[in-house]
Amino acid sequence: MVTLDSSVLARYPRFSLYNSPYTAHDHGCAIDLYPETNDAPSPVAGEVLDTRAVRAPPKPYAPEHDYLILVDTGEYVARLLHVEPAVEAGDVVDVGDSLGEMVRAGFFAPWVSNHIHLGFRPHEANHSRAAGSVELTLGCEVRPLSWDGTGTVVETGETWLRLDEPAHPAPGEWFAGIEGAPGVVLDGGLPHYDGGGALGNRGEQGVTLAGERVGVATDRDVTWDDIELRANNVPLTGLSLYCSQDTFGAKLVLPGHDFSVGDDVTLSVVRQ
Repeated sequence: MVTLDSSVLARYPRFSLYNSPYTAHDHGCAIDLYPETNDAPSPVAGEVLDTRAVRAPPKPYAPEHDYLILVDTGEYVARLLHVEPAVEAGDVVDVGDSLGEMVRAGFFAPWVSNHIHLGFRPHEANHSRAAGSVELTLGCEVRPLSWDGTGTVVETGETWLRLDEPAHPAPGEWFAGIEGAPGVVLDGGLPHYDGGGALGNRGEQGVTLAGERVGVATDRDVTWDDIELRANNVPLTGLSLYCSQDTFGAKLVLPGHDFSVGDDVTLSVVRQ
């Protein structure tokens, strides 16, 4: 188990342990870090062991290749993806040093922003396989934000829209995410990815969104119920759940939507 130090996480406005469909993120064994710019500041210190191009799933908006950077941190080997390396084997990097420019890889869904993928492996492990990283724990507090499912659209893209609620009460001071239970923050893609996370949860309990049950958490892992989310009764692909120390607001995923900035939205949970 590797604990991500709060001083490292504080360098990134947002992060997510579970908001991915790939097995590397199962059980919170990898984290996606979202820098402020397209430059990728290293979240680890150590010697670069290798950099290589890796084939990515074909997508019309993405290049054919992604990149893998391996860094020996001492106890573990860090695996970093989605960065075209400006470093090479033998280089020594410190936390915050530039690794290169982030790339929009074919591993990304169209609504996902550029980010650094980070996981850790024992030295003797296979560093090429997607699965097999050790579990990550957070060295920072993440506070839950209560939300009734309503808000006003403040930003849109072709595949998503962001609301003004729930708002972060103290941007820059601590990380926050949408509440799923008292003291618990939801993470992941609800319900468009197979499962999600319940940060701060212990044991087993139901988790809710806007007052409706949406799944069951067993420790940090969540199994979503068979539900559909709707915005003003329009079916959504889902809700992107993450942790942010910056301004917050629910991110609704809906390719080809007709929503505009200023629209009032009410989210509803429909059981299938």
